[in-house]
Amino acid sequence: MFTVEKACLVVVDVQGKLATIVDDSETIVENVAKLVQAMQALEVPILWLEQNPSRLGGTALDIAQHLQGQPIAKMAFSACQEEAFVEAMKENGRSQFIVTGIETHICVYQTARQLKEQGFEVEVVVDAVSSRTKANKEIGLAKMNALGIYPTSTEMILYELLQRADHEHFKTILKLVK
Repeated sequence: MFTVEKACLVVVDVQGKLATIVDDSETIVENVAKLVQAMQALEVPILWLEQNPSRLGGTALDIAQHLQGQPIAKMAFSACQEEAFVEAMKENGRSQFIVTGIETHICVYQTARQLKEQGFEVEVVVDAVSSRTKANKEIGLAKMNALGIYPTSTEMILYELLQRADHEHFKTILKLVK
């Protein structure tokens, strides 16, 4: 099981116009925002990525308003090929990665795959990832699942991290998911 002590949230490229045109975009942005707020309450580190931000724009405001610090800009599709991301991973020392963002079949897939290949536990939040087409999302999820990158949902991963109804942040998380 994923735990607050070992987990890290990775928010991949939910930015610019693309964030508004992916399949089920409103739900994706909403769920990523919920995850960000929950991770902050649980004190789980967040690695926040933007693909070529000078061309694609910044992270969706509904998400960015809850984030602290600066995003990690990248040109590689996989965050694992960016030195700043690798350094941030080393700094937080986490071994479990919860991956969200867009696009499922490109940047999410390549990042999750390379994290898994490096020996980390990786889960992808199915209701917090998307692609421009539903078919590409499904292909990306299928390939990740075949690699042992398991699917989860926003609500499922949050309750997994809580583990108990008497957790000090249970009510905070409950308000986010309801």
